Amino acid sequence: MADVDTLLAAKRDGQELAPDDIDRLIAGVVDGGLTRAQAAALLAFIYVQGMTDAETIALTRAMTNSGERLSWAGLTGPFVDKHSTGGVGDKVSLVLAPLWAELGARVPMISGRGLGHTGGTLDKLEAIPGFRTALQPGMLRTVLQEVGCFIAGQTDAIAPADRVLYALRNETSTVPSIPLITASILSKKLAEGIDELVLDVKWGSGAFMQAADQAGRLAESLVRVGTGAGLRVRAELTEMNQPLGLAVGNALEVEEAVACLQGGGPPDLAALCCRLIGDPRAPALLASGAAYERFARMVRAQGGSVDAPLLGGALSEEPLLAERDGVVSRCDAYGIGRAAFVLGAGRLRADQAIHPGVGVRLHAKVGDAVSTGQPLATLVHAGRGLAAARDLLRGAFVLG
Repeated sequence: MADVDTLLAAKRDGQELAPDDIDRLIAGVVDGGLTRAQAAALLAFIYVQGMTDAETIALTRAMTNSGERLSWAGLTGPFVDKHSTGGVGDKVSLVLAPLWAELGARVPMISGRGLGHTGGTLDKLEAIPGFRTALQPGMLRTVLQEVGCFIAGQTDAIAPADRVLYALRNETSTVPSIPLITASILSKKLAEGIDELVLDVKWGSGAFMQAADQAGRLAESLVRVGTGAGLRVRAELTEMNQPLGLAVGNALEVEEAVACLQGGGPPDLAALCCRLIGDPRAPALLASGAAYERFARMVRAQGGSVDAPLLGGALSEEPLLAERDGVVSRCDAYGIGRAAFVLGAGRLRADQAIHPGVGVRLHAKVGDAVSTGQPLATLVHAGRGLAAARDLLRGAFVLG
């Protein structure tokens, strides 16, 4: 069997690695058989040379098998989940999980926290008093059995190789590698014990990948590799040049998700949730408000209160007013996401605290006609970063 240095040299020179070789390298990432420098070199060689689909499937399986897999033996499926590549105002998971469960699926959803200008599903849910995102497998099974869905964080036992490599990718500037992104996303989803995965691959100013063709290549890779690893996979390309919905910020987005579950909320949010589910019954069911009770049951099962006020309330508000009559021609997702970030809604490092209540409410989006003095958006703030957020928000809007 080739030693680690020989395998690294082979990848450096563009040779295809066998599945057993990839298994050995990923095992070394977890147990220390690879030094930090060797693991960083592996990422760099993959970034430069790329990977074949066979290699990416082997990498995905090796990362999945580096830890535990959740098992739902004894429960009836189908077991489904979705993954979004991230955006501004994207509270889809909060609506989609209970709606899908109401339609008869079981949704074991492992989600993450926000970094930079994009919000995280766990951060939003933790604006609900008492809501617990750190649940052990036994509790996850109980909630899934009794409610039909849960939304929780990744446990230490799920895909530990991904945690090591994810941190190294940030340090080695290898984040944009499509094979590495593909394996990172799919390894965690395969460990959930699901049968089917729907991917929301976003493109635009507020997305991880700004160009539609680049997002398309990632979507194709995710579908090919996920299918090769044994999942039923479907991908949707969705635009993120302006925020999704009208709320950006943790508690603000929970309020908007609840409104959607109760049959209201912004039309673009409801439409995307139903598009991702792909069931013709979804629009009418969502409009009926029936999925809200499923959401409330999930919140209670995970320790939260649907009756108590959301955390981080009693804040100040400052509107951004239109300086002239016109039609909104730009409502830039990145600028608005950055405005919410500097107010305290986001973080740069996983260990940083966030403010659950701050953010931005939008009153106009692309195509809306506005009059002089009409509010375009409102900053919901606690004083921190207000001047910078004001400038970012003003720069995000263009009137034509």
